[in-house]
Amino acid sequence: MAGWLDTKLRGVLGGRTAGALERGLGLVTVGDLIRHYPRRYAERGELTAIAGLQDGDHVTIVADIASVTSRRMRAKKGSVLEVLVTDGTDSLTITFFNQPWRERELRVGERGLFAGTISSYRDKRQLAHPQYLLLNEHGGEEQVERFAGAVIPVYRSSKSITSWQIQSSVDLVLDTLAADAIGDPIPADVRAELDLVDVVTALEGIHRPGSMLEMEQARHRLTFEEALVLQTTLVERRGLASGYQSSVQPEEASSLREAFDSELPFALTEGQHEVGSEISRDLARDVPMQRLLQGDVGSGKTVVAVRAMLDVVAAGGQAVLLAPTEVLAAQHASGIRRLLGPLAAADTLLGGSAPDATSLVLLTGSAKSAQRREALDAIATGRAGLVVGTHALLEESVEFHRLGLVVIDEQHRFGVEQRAALAKRAPDGTHPHVLVMTATPIPRTVAMTVFGDLDISTLAQVPAGRAEVTTHVVDPTSQPRHVDRLWERAGEEIAAGHRVFVVCPRIDAKDKDKDSDDDETSADIATVEDVLVEARRRLPNARIEPLHGRMSAEEKDAVMAGLSNGTIDLAVSTTVIEVGVDIPDATMMVVFDADRFGISQLHQLRGRIGRGSLPGVCLLVSGAQAGSPTLERLDAVASTRDGFELAQRDLEIRREGDVLGGSQSGVRSSLRLLRVVEDADVIEQARAVAERIINDDPELAEHPQLRAAMTALDAEQAEFMEKA
Repeated sequence: MAGWLDTKLRGVLGGRTAGALERGLGLVTVGDLIRHYPRRYAERGELTAIAGLQDGDHVTIVADIASVTSRRMRAKKGSVLEVLVTDGTDSLTITFFNQPWRERELRVGERGLFAGTISSYRDKRQLAHPQYLLLNEHGGEEQVERFAGAVIPVYRSSKSITSWQIQSSVDLVLDTLAADAIGDPIPADVRAELDLVDVVTALEGIHRPGSMLEMEQARHRLTFEEALVLQTTLVERRGLASGYQSSVQPEEASSLREAFDSELPFALTEGQHEVGSEISRDLARDVPMQRLLQGDVGSGKTVVAVRAMLDVVAAGGQAVLLAPTEVLAAQHASGIRRLLGPLAAADTLLGGSAPDATSLVLLTGSAKSAQRREALDAIATGRAGLVVGTHALLEESVEFHRLGLVVIDEQHRFGVEQRAALAKRAPDGTHPHVLVMTATPIPRTVAMTVFGDLDISTLAQVPAGRAEVTTHVVDPTSQPRHVDRLWERAGEEIAAGHRVFVVCPRIDAKDKDKDSDDDETSADIATVEDVLVEARRRLPNARIEPLHGRMSAEEKDAVMAGLSNGTIDLAVSTTVIEVGVDIPDATMMVVFDADRFGISQLHQLRGRIGRGSLPGVCLLVSGAQAGSPTLERLDAVASTRDGFELAQRDLEIRREGDVLGGSQSGVRSSLRLLRVVEDADVIEQARAVAERIINDDPELAEHPQLRAAMTALDAEQAEFMEKA
């Protein structure tokens, strides 16, 4: 089984096709290809609905050619061929630059498959330089014959390879598939109980269905398989964790934590008290805590985490907070020191002269040699009871004195293997308690799918005193005066002593979409470089600086410090500020080309303003068309600040199987068919089956194919999280 699935595609399909599959889709082996399922199906006479297509989508559409027009370009030499295709209700423009000969092929009345990336130019959706296959009755090409069946599979494709080329490759692989060449992860008794087809029948049915009913049966079986493999992994992981011994068991309430509470300048919410009690009970047990703390932007998760960290420090252990970026780690370190107040005097806890005195240290990858040596020594000797850092804390050179608690901020940025790397640093074979936090609210089915090995606590309340933030969508095409007004408003906020964030999807012109061949469209996307010039022109007296990922850690820290202390008024930024940045005086955010971001990302960005008592305003600048799914996303963000409601809306709108948080990364997710909104019943059914299998066969000795699938999932998930 494993040998055939692991066969490199280069040895099966040839170097050119295999190279295109790897470059465009990350498909390297036979197993990768046969698990690359069609994204949808078109029946022979059916046209694709054009109305729902969104900018940035890689699509293959079935459409009729309505008109063909050739014209000379005004701004440069050459010609443009514009082909209007239609589904009978809506239309789309297909554009070719300097390829007039295509006019002889693309004739009015022809029906074809057109593959490319959707973009917009001057408010018109288009496909620039798509690949295409004409489905005429007289072509006679071998490729056309492959689409003569009743059901046409349409695959997620890329710039380097089309849907029909993928189907040809899948056909070649399936033609060599022997019935016993691939093991079935679903036990035979479960298949019989649930009336599921076997894996070979399912693969044939999903790639080469004879009917839509056959496809649905195959899809249902493969969806259940994904759910079962994932749920069995989570059930087993949870069982293993319950057998570990915790390294530190503090009392339910330490004097250090009580002293911290008494010095807080605000009252804890009821939710913070309740979640704090859940965590305290976990910490007092001899089994290590495995808990997820989810809470909307500004719900006070960090305060809850610090209270738990202090309990562990008071019991003689060390507590680590792991953050995904250096900016966020530095923010956490300074924020915790600020929260500790007098307890952090002279950078120590419990008093500098106390025999068990301890301090807080920050360790990041950019730390200078002397700083790094000093931090490593403080961590190894135990002088540092509180440790804040980035991935640098995962390095083997970091030795802990008595690691008792690991707090991981933004869990979706770290893989299971990375979490385990810190867990191994506890003494004498024991395990530290683990608290993972996320500011991305998680619907219940997502939590079951991704965090099924963790207990879950939720902070739904926002602390009293948080300011109101209003959000508006601004169309620069129909509302040009509103663009002028937003710069005026930014000047007013700065004059009042407040800070402003302006967010762009790109750093500069070199940062254009990798999959776009349309230079005219790419030039319309806002960049930090261009908007920085515009901001300084519009606000000549303001102190304005850029902030993005190509800057050094020192440069980014300097900008953040300037925003905090008031020496910088406005930052023109990328999404480097998306998570954790805490500037209480920030009251305004402008997001240019807001349609380039998802709902959750916009909600996180908006969470950077209104964090103090000052009200804020967020302006989403976009030329998204009325009635489009893009504008629906933006309107959803503008309509509410409830992150849980937005998370559910996001899932419903995107219908996205990637719930691991990395969908923006371009890396394949380990979830292919499973949809956490529509498939809630499948997830619950798979969970019940998984628990039954683990109870009857804890080592999975009688289920080797299921074990093999779980091992493959762990490896793929770890690789996905590493890249994401």
